[in-house]
Amino acid sequence: MIVSPARRNTLFALAITATLLNLVDRQIISVLKPEIAHDMGWSDNDYGSLAAWFQGAAAVAFLFTGFAVDRLGVKWANPIGVALWSLAAMSHAFARGFTSFIMCRVALGATEAMGTPAAIKTIAVIFPPSMRSFGYGITNTVGSFGAILAPLLIPTVAMLWGWRAAFVIGGALGLVWSAVWIVATRGVAFAGDRRGADDTLPKTTIFTDKRTWAIAIAKFLSDATWWLMLFWMPDFFHRSFALSGVALGAPLAIAYSCSAIGSLIAGGTASRLIRAGYSVEKVRKGSLLVAALCATPLPFADTVHDYALAVALIGLVMGAHQAFSVNLFALIADVSRPEKIGRVTSFGAFSGNIGGMVIAKVAGLTLAAGLGYLPLFLFAGSSYLLALGAIQLLLPRLPLDGMAVREPVAAH
Repeated sequence: MIVSPARRNTLFALAITATLLNLVDRQIISVLKPEIAHDMGWSDNDYGSLAAWFQGAAAVAFLFTGFAVDRLGVKWANPIGVALWSLAAMSHAFARGFTSFIMCRVALGATEAMGTPAAIKTIAVIFPPSMRSFGYGITNTVGSFGAILAPLLIPTVAMLWGWRAAFVIGGALGLVWSAVWIVATRGVAFAGDRRGADDTLPKTTIFTDKRTWAIAIAKFLSDATWWLMLFWMPDFFHRSFALSGVALGAPLAIAYSCSAIGSLIAGGTASRLIRAGYSVEKVRKGSLLVAALCATPLPFADTVHDYALAVALIGLVMGAHQAFSVNLFALIADVSRPEKIGRVTSFGAFSGNIGGMVIAKVAGLTLAAGLGYLPLFLFAGSSYLLALGAIQLLLPRLPLDGMAVREPVAAH
């Protein structure tokens, strides 16, 4: 029998919580950077090196974690992934030198790369196709608000028990989560898990499939803009409006709130349209087009002199990105068979990380040359239309292999 709505909602709540734990464990070092750097004697260059090691490890790991998620299946990929990155987070509390901290960051980056493919695959198999956009929208929304709340909660823990305790507590919560997931999924069979996969299907590689490259190119282009905003948004407001310190909090909070709203609206609207009888092809590509068009005004943020208008334009683009991202993740589930969702998602995430690394370097060179943010915003404003163009070129008709995925079933 199909699992009850209450049990499905429980699994969804756990999936969202895992995403939050992934975010919190990753953010501890950035939120507590002043205290940790003072205690460990780090320079800004040392901290930059730690960030580079973390992102590099995650990017490389994405080449393998999707395969691991598909092999393990939703039932076991989630608790194993969360437990591994929780242990990696806890290891930071025992690091005593810069080299050991690098090893901890590499371990955390590599293990947290399990999070994205596991989350996308989990939502794809616990929800019917008409509700996937809603599921991804809620997940992204919670993640955006988590990015706002984490800097408020983490320092409280550090103030009470020290920064090392923050890593231990964050990791311990993940270990508890893993145990709860195992209990919650007892007797549940998920589509696409190894035992339930159709072994009669040909074992083709994802790299010969146009679907993989459509997703990868779209993620490379769209995530480049996302990483550009994450890395350089504070600097933009500082250069353009002389904001610094606490004054940066308001525009950043507004931008992240807009990204959450974009996720919620895009996910809910797409799901409602599909349930109303509109074709998945029209809903997905139409939603991506609307989101892409909403990002095009970004270059004006560098030309206006009104602070509020600049914040509004940045917020619009952040919301547009998350709206685009929600439907792109849903597209992965729509066009991929369940036993390949993890690998396609993971390679897409790898491509997005590479896009982020490229734009970070290009932005540095562009600003160092005195060209300002306009060339970067011109690219960013058009990147989503370029991404949609790549999808349309490679997938003029969507192969909806993922629309027939059965819902999880409970043992009688």
